[in-house]
Amino acid sequence: MNGFQLTLFLRQDDKHGHQPMSQWLVAVAKRLGIGGATVIAAAEGFGHGGRLHSAHFFELADQPVELTMALSAADAGRVFELLKSVGVDLFYLMAPIEFGMTGQR
Repeated sequence: MNGFQLTLFLRQDDKHGHQPMSQWLVAVAKRLGIGGATVIAAAEGFGHGGRLHSAHFFELADQPVELTMALSAADAGRVFELLKSVGVDLFYLMAPIEFGMTGQR
């Protein structure tokens, strides 16, 4: 299947309301019927402002986090519509991909 890889970039301490942003985004993906989402915690990174973000021994709040989904153009549109409607502002990458399964489940 052809579609897109959508990667959203956030920090460990980002929240939507009182819920961690990564958990909220995974729940959103499930609610929208997206086939899957993966959350990956990174060791270090920096954003457009040049500020270094990293996981520290005692404090993980500033740790960079990526959430990646493989989805159709229609699903990507629904994700962006929802993020815009609730005022979530995140940096993202979206690239065309081919995806599928190598076997049968």
